[in-house]
Amino acid sequence: MREAHGEKTAGLFLFVLAILTTTPAFGQISLVGDWGPRYHEDQRDRIPGPPLGDYTGLPINENARVYADSWDASRLTLPEHQCKVHVASYMFHGPLAWRIWEEKDPVTQRVIAIKQYINTYEQERTIWMDGRPHPSEYAPHTWMGFSTGAWEGDVLAVTTTHLKSEWYRRNGIANSDRTTMVEYYIRHGNRLTHVTAVNDPVFLSETYFRTRDFLLQERTQGNWLWPCEYVEEVDRPKNDVPHLLPGSNPALEEFALKSGIPLEAARGGAETLYPEYMTKLRALISAARTSRP
Repeated sequence: MREAHGEKTAGLFLFVLAILTTTPAFGQISLVGDWGPRYHEDQRDRIPGPPLGDYTGLPINENARVYADSWDASRLTLPEHQCKVHVASYMFHGPLAWRIWEEKDPVTQRVIAIKQYINTYEQERTIWMDGRPHPSEYAPHTWMGFSTGAWEGDVLAVTTTHLKSEWYRRNGIANSDRTTMVEYYIRHGNRLTHVTAVNDPVFLSETYFRTRDFLLQERTQGNWLWPCEYVEEVDRPKNDVPHLLPGSNPALEEFALKSGIPLEAARGGAETLYPEYMTKLRALISAARTSRP
């Protein structure tokens, strides 16, 4: 009898263990739904777009400055660039509507992946939740990259690699194809805060953090399609790519002059992000005033 009782107890224990290991934690928060952006944060940067020469708020290095200084906005008239997709490390910063849903194993109901559809350029993104590793560094890079996620309490943490090169800001500040990104999805009621931490050994001197907020949409809104067809906007020689040679960009000082700040401050860099830079900024402004005729 004792042996039979022991076998029943062991069987019950294994049954409970199986349930616990094949289902998510009780009370796991859901991110499923349609989400719409709030543009109160970095509004000018996200909607109308930044002025040329505005590199403020970016921990960029000299490589990034040289690239941006040589960038010509006319490049966007090239057929190859007219329908170019925003990379995942920038995509959520611009105008968009997006949807989240889960793909589950039909037998165990474990979440295999969290899927995202982003109406800007009709991008679909997969965040793998099944513990698979990231591919080899030689695997192809894509606009959305390769993403894996894990829950840290009620916060979804996502790591993305294998991103293509595009930009951090729509005035020529580029990201490299060695960019990696960690995201945090934090939900409070019908509000979702999206935090990104981006590292780029080519164009950044330290981690670049950004946040933005989204609201859960009770009704489907907006256009979920983004048809794009390129056209020949400008008659130019074949293989001609608009660019500016170093030192020839006439627009680099306009932002600093209009904003009333020294050109050095407009050039960005990690130093300019910290409160201690205010002391140096005051000194630069004072020096500029005293040097005026």
